[in-house]
Amino acid sequence: MPWFLYLIECSDGSVYTGIATDVQARFDKHCSGAGARYTRSRKPVRLLASFELADRSSASRAEYRVKQLAPAQKWELASGARTLESVLPAVIEEVEAGEPDT
Repeated sequence: MPWFLYLIECSDGSVYTGIATDVQARFDKHCSGAGARYTRSRKPVRLLASFELADRSSASRAEYRVKQLAPAQKWELASGARTLESVLPAVIEEVEAGEPDT
């Protein structure tokens, strides 16, 4: 089952990063106040982008890497000026090569 990394614009201009199997359902939860604590206090404005990943493990690693980015870099990722591959080169290479996780 594919997992997705998603980016949400919040009312304070920040970008929230999360993972889910159903991005629209998860976004709706954030909007209703039943999502993450971060989005309860900084109301979601819109879904900026989502990226499909092979499994939960890959999605979690990608989420960790994206959360390490500066806000401007998250906006670049959301706008398409930066690719997910540029943020996760080691993860993508491992998946393509079929190498086990270390």
